[in-house]
Amino acid sequence: MSIAINAVDLKKHYEVSGGMFRQPGLVKALDGASFTLEAGKTLAVVGESGCGKSTLARLVTMIETPTAGTLDIEGKPADSSSVDHRKAVQIVFQNPYSSLNPRHKIRTILEEPLRLNTDMSAQERTKRAAETMERVGLRPEHIERYPHMFSGGQRQRIAIARALMLNPRVLVLDEPVSALDLSIQAQVLNILADLQAELGLAYLFISHDLSVVKHIADDVMVMYLGKVVESGAAKDVFANPQHPYTKALLSATPNADPVAKKERIVLTGELPSPLNPPAGCAFNPRCAHASDQCRASAPRLDKLGDIEVACFHPVG
Repeated sequence: MSIAINAVDLKKHYEVSGGMFRQPGLVKALDGASFTLEAGKTLAVVGESGCGKSTLARLVTMIETPTAGTLDIEGKPADSSSVDHRKAVQIVFQNPYSSLNPRHKIRTILEEPLRLNTDMSAQERTKRAAETMERVGLRPEHIERYPHMFSGGQRQRIAIARALMLNPRVLVLDEPVSALDLSIQAQVLNILADLQAELGLAYLFISHDLSVVKHIADDVMVMYLGKVVESGAAKDVFANPQHPYTKALLSATPNADPVAKKERIVLTGELPSPLNPPAGCAFNPRCAHASDQCRASAPRLDKLGDIEVACFHPVG
């Protein structure tokens, strides 16, 4: 299986002005993420708001450049000026109501990537737009409509179609179904699964909904305050989570089995400020297993069985 994306120790830090009476600060939005994404596979990135998921998405799509670390796309260093790399990685945003320009017809929205990045004729662009509409389950003649004439689920299909126009190898899916009703979520996820099987696409699936991740991901990377705290095959992480944070997230996931015994783990306290993270392990103020070692030094991401975990006191 070919490697679509390989990231090593990716970091993104932002300098924040302190104002008139404070020193400037440094926000470590992403502080050392490493992963490999194979063609035809789905890597899910999960965690609370502020954990660095969207920052990672911006780096992978080359919207921003990393502060440190390396990012390779199909074996070559990521280059935002490369047309091939821009074509290779596309993104589907969370909100289908704001990601489509309401002033433009669907034809224009879908043809724009082709107009900017290829030398296709107008007739060829229109043909491709109609074919792609049909591929995501919409009628090709509807390219003459405006976004407000479609439902939320249909708009998200159009957003997926737009991402497919340049024949990418990787789709970054930033909470692609969180704004949709449950029944519509299933339809969109089924379309994504069919497209992946048909085209061999690699998905970087960003989500906070573990019930969705459980059914679509091959691998899972759990993040907390800019760092990866657990990573491994989805079946292993869900069956036997090792980090206390992962265990707490999974305990909040609904279970359809009425006889299954489940212990809800309630985290105390708030997510620490990224401007002033706690010393040692960032999770230690909210962790029931924290020791003096956790408060003094940060654990490394090390192999534990089939999973990588950054914890001095694994709970699996």
